[in-house]
Amino acid sequence: MSSLVVKITHAHDDPERANLGCNVASVALASGVEVDVFLAVEGVHLARPGVTAELEQVAEAPPLEDLLEALYAGGTVTVCTPCALRRGLGEGDFRAGTQLAGSALFVERATAAGATALVY
Repeated sequence: MSSLVVKITHAHDDPERANLGCNVASVALASGVEVDVFLAVEGVHLARPGVTAELEQVAEAPPLEDLLEALYAGGTVTVCTPCALRRGLGEGDFRAGTQLAGSALFVERATAAGATALVY
C-alpha cells in the first residue's frame, strides 16, 4: 500500500507553506492514500488548538482549519518532541489526537516500502 509522509515546518512564519503542506496531505487522504503528517520546527504550532485563527488566511486556498480537521480525522498527526520542547510546549498544549515522537518515527515511516516523503 502506498503512503504519503508530509513534514510541515512552518506556521506563523509562512502560512502559505503551512497551508500547502496540509492541502497536499488532505488531497492524498481524500484519494485513499495513507497519510502521516509530521509537524516540526515552527510547524508544531499547527497542532495547537485555535492557532489557525491566528494565521493569515491564504488567498485562493482552502481554510487551514478545515484541512487540519480532515487530517486529524483520517490520518495521523505527529509533533516533533524536541521541537515542541524547544518552544516550551508539552503534550497538554496540543489538540486531542496529536502524538509526540522524535525523528526515529519520521525515518521509519518515510523509508517504509511504498512511502513517499515530502517536506514543506
